[in-house]
Amino acid sequence: MNTLTLNNGIQMPVLGFGTFMMNGSECEESVLTAIRAGYRMIDTAEAYGNEEAVGNAIIKSGVSRKELFLVTKVNFRSYENTRETVEASLKKLKTDYLDLVLLHWPFGNYYTAWRELEKLYQNGTIRAIGVSNFNPDRLIDLIEFNQVPPAVDQIETHLLCQRRAEHA
Repeated sequence: MNTLTLNNGIQMPVLGFGTFMMNGSECEESVLTAIRAGYRMIDTAEAYGNEEAVGNAIIKSGVSRKELFLVTKVNFRSYENTRETVEASLKKLKTDYLDLVLLHWPFGNYYTAWRELEKLYQNGTIRAIGVSNFNPDRLIDLIEFNQVPPAVDQIETHLLCQRRAEHA
């Protein structure tokens, strides 16, 4: 599988399996099928409510955790409790580290949340940190006023949300 090298040297698969709007056994079976088909990046989020199903599928897959790239997101409603949210995600996903954690939308007190992610990154709980659906002006703020620059800005794109400027 092709990978990208993030700004901190971590290798991230280019292609990942997203779990938005999947729950329970449907999510678990879908993730298990994706892993068996060769996907190595699995993308979930606190807000999706499916981290436990994703964790179950990873365990059932028999694939070494080190071979997988696990991404989750902290919802903006949880920014004031980022550390606790990440710890809950670790438990639900049945892992002791996360490959990438993103702040999920540029709302609320994302500066406090970012600084907590920086601490978790610096102690090795998270291998890379980034954002999801942040506009360029918000990225500049994070880059200029924090120690660790975002490794990723994962943006929503589909037929009804083109975001052509970000793809240029």
